[in-house]
Amino acid sequence: MYALSDIAAYSVVTLSAIFFVVDPLAAVPLFLAITRGDSPEKRRGTAARAAVACFLTLTVFAAAGTLIFKLFGITLGAFKIAGGVLLFMLALDMMRAQASPVRLTAAEEQEGVERDDVAIIPLAIPMLAGPGAIATVMVLVSQAKSKLYAIPVFGAILITAVATYFILRMAIVAERTLKRTGMNILNRVMGLILAAVAVQFVVSGVADLAPTIARALQQ
Repeated sequence: MYALSDIAAYSVVTLSAIFFVVDPLAAVPLFLAITRGDSPEKRRGTAARAAVACFLTLTVFAAAGTLIFKLFGITLGAFKIAGGVLLFMLALDMMRAQASPVRLTAAEEQEGVERDDVAIIPLAIPMLAGPGAIATVMVLVSQAKSKLYAIPVFGAILITAVATYFILRMAIVAERTLKRTGMNILNRVMGLILAAVAVQFVVSGVADLAPTIARALQQ
């Protein structure tokens, strides 16, 4: 029987990793820009659809992670390293308080401004459920000790999606309250934590691949 303290600790780490990599606060400026001129009702609808799309996207990739690894012949160790490098690039941009091309390019942002419905693209994908978030949930589920440990991952995805909806819904208030400096400070703090998660992914991936590398060197 698994210790509740272990599951609780894993739940905290999982929620922190997923929330910080989705980073709904970073989506606030884009949300305000691409919904400028929309009525409050339409903005709430856009926030709701974006949150649902983010939840569904991350849930599908989390559930199908093992199958995807087998299909493409990717080892978990290799994916951890690749995901860790990707997250570290994203974390560096967050600590610099600048928009990350890993999350959303300028061309994608401009295309979003010109769209009639921006909830799915580019807001949910790739702004919220981008490559970094997808890699994170796949790694977290794949390295879970049992199905019991996978439950916190899906719970964290749901909590993050709900939090994303309320943050986007209150985007105008959040921007006025925190202002640009406050939001930059939060982004830098979240970036620092995300960088630590990224390094842990890489270290864990190297440890997973170490026996394979050792055998290859002995041949």
